[in-house]
Amino acid sequence: MPYLGSEDEVKELKKALCNPHIQADRLRYRNVIQRVIRHMTQGSDMSGVFMEMVKASATIDIVQKKLVYLYMCTYAPLKPDLALLAINTLCKDCSDPNPMVRGLALRSMCSLRMSKLDQWGQAEVLNFLLRYQPRSEEELFDILNLLDSFLKSSSPGVVMGATKLFLILAKNFPHVQTDVLMQVKGTLLAACSSESRELCFAALCHVRQVLHSLPGHFSSHYKKFFCSYSEPHYIKLQKVEVLCELVNDENVQQVLEELRGYCTDVSADFAQAAIFAIGSIARTYTDQCVQILTELLGLRQEHITTVVVQTFRDLVWLCPQCTEAVCQALPGCEESIQDSEGKQALIWLLGVHGKRIPNAPYVLEDFVENVKSETFPAVKMELLTALLRLFLSRPAECQDMLGRLLYYCIEEEKDMAVRDRGLFYYRLLLAGIDEVKRILRSPQSDPSLRLLEDQAERPVNSWASDFNTLVPVYGKARWATISKCQRVERHGPELPNTASFATSGPLIPEENKERVQELPDSRALMLVPNHQLTAECFEKTWLSLKVAHQQVFPWQGAVHPDTLQMALQVVNIQTIAMNRAGAQPWKAYLSAQDDTGCLFLTELLLEPENLQMQISVKQNKARTETLNSFISVLETVIGTIGDIKS
Repeated sequence: MPYLGSEDEVKELKKALCNPHIQADRLRYRNVIQRVIRHMTQGSDMSGVFMEMVKASATIDIVQKKLVYLYMCTYAPLKPDLALLAINTLCKDCSDPNPMVRGLALRSMCSLRMSKLDQWGQAEVLNFLLRYQPRSEEELFDILNLLDSFLKSSSPGVVMGATKLFLILAKNFPHVQTDVLMQVKGTLLAACSSESRELCFAALCHVRQVLHSLPGHFSSHYKKFFCSYSEPHYIKLQKVEVLCELVNDENVQQVLEELRGYCTDVSADFAQAAIFAIGSIARTYTDQCVQILTELLGLRQEHITTVVVQTFRDLVWLCPQCTEAVCQALPGCEESIQDSEGKQALIWLLGVHGKRIPNAPYVLEDFVENVKSETFPAVKMELLTALLRLFLSRPAECQDMLGRLLYYCIEEEKDMAVRDRGLFYYRLLLAGIDEVKRILRSPQSDPSLRLLEDQAERPVNSWASDFNTLVPVYGKARWATISKCQRVERHGPELPNTASFATSGPLIPEENKERVQELPDSRALMLVPNHQLTAECFEKTWLSLKVAHQQVFPWQGAVHPDTLQMALQVVNIQTIAMNRAGAQPWKAYLSAQDDTGCLFLTELLLEPENLQMQISVKQNKARTETLNSFISVLETVIGTIGDIKS
């Protein structure tokens, strides 16, 4: 009898475990495993048969599984390089249909000393543990106690994985969830200051998620979210959003002073975001914010004035107590506004509150005199409404210019929406001034809307499943869009459903569909990433080609250009030009190229009055198969982000 634990004994057991004749006999196989366990409990080193013991776990014999799991849990900490083999085996058993096997696998996984694994192995184990549902409250707290040390890990990934597991398992214990979020506050704050921009951005997104349930959670650390000049634009924007949610009576002055400094940043986009942030805070701390916004108007910078006026418009609607201060600040700002959104906001304020603004009719008159050169139909429509409203309170000053504006809109304007509104107001005036007052003298403010804008605290369970995923980064709807587009890109586009559109290109006969699906690689469309085509080249090529495919979708709802453009980028379709939201008709021009050099030029045309989205595609090479594949990809993207109805 060889010495216990000697190399000869290990070799003998290893040979027995690999013997197919012994493996075929359940009792003999179990006896060999029991011998391994006996030597292990006597202090002998049995790590040499680790691989064979892992293979022995692939059995329906519960007793054998228990023995093997005992062995694996003992030697996994001593053999960290082999521990992942044990974890993979346990993870597979966690999805076994037998509840006894699932429970045994989970308890064994929890018994592993994961500190011997690297951070990726620990994160993987924590992720798999999400699949298990404890059978009793006692078992639940046993698991939570085992996990507690991982909340103090030096790895943010492990901490986030452990936090999510805590939040999911403790779904019926809100106080436990709150305690866990308190424990990981330091880790999140450290990540928000990380030199890794990706980690910093993801941490900021998760901070905003936590604030949905615990509004004051980070208020005492508000200075951690002040922006540094060297930080990229997207991180600064996230920090500004967080600062808005951390404002309270103790820090409001410091936060507003910090935001005031951002308002003159060299980046116009960041400066405008800071102004909108001050406007958001103004709904609670009105006087301080209105004073800062008024001072910003004095700078007479176009991008600042435009956003301040938009903020004032929203503010007087929600906080009528600031109307007088806003009206006193407006005179003179019209000289610094050039873009459509700013003009619409100013015109609305002059129309609704013009009786408090001495020069309101004269400012509107300047807009009327320049209406022929105005390129934005929305500005003209806002001007019509504002001037008619002001006419009700200051008729003598507005009558003549109102007549001139109505004449131009009815007789000379080419945009049908503007012309229709002009005709409507003209006929409304014919019905009598009392009828005009009844329709146009709507409330000038509605403070009750603040209740809709103020988001109530959301329970942790409403977002716990999204924690430590990309949902906080992209948003739930946008991430669903990206995920769907990525699946299309990986697995190839689905064949178009001919019932979902009015007209379509060539169809595949039913008897050929099965053969086509058997050869996906020969028909797969590979669009080239980073394809770039200038607007001039697009126009020249577009005019030289004929339409290869035209298709009409039934459509309801508005177009969201930003979401559509992002979804197109995911599948390597370039946006050449795209109208803003609300444009009528709405158009977009797209370009893509496959790996064979075939170019796809696309026009999207939405006419709301017809409730249709028209797609026109041109090709520089006549290839029906690739054209159909491209149409399928395009249909999937548009159908995902839009309101296409089959």
